[in-house]
Amino acid sequence: MTTVETARPPVDRRLGVSERKTRRPRRSLVGYLFVAPLMIGLGVFHLYPMLLTIYASFTKWDGLTPKHWVGLDNYTKLITKDALFHQVVRNTFLFMLGAIPLTVVLSLVLAALISSPRRSMVVYRLAFFVPYVANSAAVAVVWFRLYSGRDGVLNTVLGAVGIHGPDWLVTSPWALVAVIIASVWQSLGYPMIVLIAGIQAISESVNEAAAIDGAGRFRRFRYITLPLLTPSLFFVTISQFVVSFQVFGIVYVMTHGGPGHDTDMYLTRLFNVAFGSGQLGYASAMSWLLFLIIGALTVVQWRLQRAWVFYE
Repeated sequence: MTTVETARPPVDRRLGVSERKTRRPRRSLVGYLFVAPLMIGLGVFHLYPMLLTIYASFTKWDGLTPKHWVGLDNYTKLITKDALFHQVVRNTFLFMLGAIPLTVVLSLVLAALISSPRRSMVVYRLAFFVPYVANSAAVAVVWFRLYSGRDGVLNTVLGAVGIHGPDWLVTSPWALVAVIIASVWQSLGYPMIVLIAGIQAISESVNEAAAIDGAGRFRRFRYITLPLLTPSLFFVTISQFVVSFQVFGIVYVMTHGGPGHDTDMYLTRLFNVAFGSGQLGYASAMSWLLFLIIGALTVVQWRLQRAWVFYE
């Protein structure tokens, strides 16, 4: 049996090469056109304001009159002369010392309790995650009602058992404690989800082998789950560190930085300086100093991770 081969028309390979050469610029142009809206938006709303604030941080400027160059005077005043700025930095670090450990520990406990893939656990995850996506002003209003000194829910409950609760939001140091609790409650959902994902990514064979060797649930969590979860814990710690340094909405709505300036945080002070006092040049210096502080402390934490973060 013979097969008949049909003659194929000759292929002009040079034509294919020329077509590709003409199509490449067109495809590149189409790609640039698709990316252009995003790049223009980034340039106008991100890059240009950043460059403007860098320049403005070395000037005296109220946003209306021309900028007056003052060099490093804004930064010198912040670091050496502005006592209120020093108090704000101290308040922010106190907030971080209270909020970050609470958030990490509680999110780890919740993740361990509801990390099971059963469908019933979805309800609990949703319940703890909803406050994270809620508006900060709405969350602050709810907690304001809870902390209200006269008819607040918290003091009403305490009064029912014979305890006279303080006026939480106008009494130091309870105002800072109240702000920390409200902030932790709102921000708990995201790190919890991250840690749940980290727990579920751990191979079941490792836990099964440890269980066969006689290790109980607590020992498996202590010596297997926790070490393998350290990369996720490191990510959660870094993210909460950045978020805690930028707390604004809850503080501004609940206390406006009071009593006095006991709950005045870095961003609330920056906002008041920029839009309350009209010192946009001084506020720009504050913003870039915040950037340097966060960057430096993040580098330190990145170096310290070698001592406690374990990668498979």
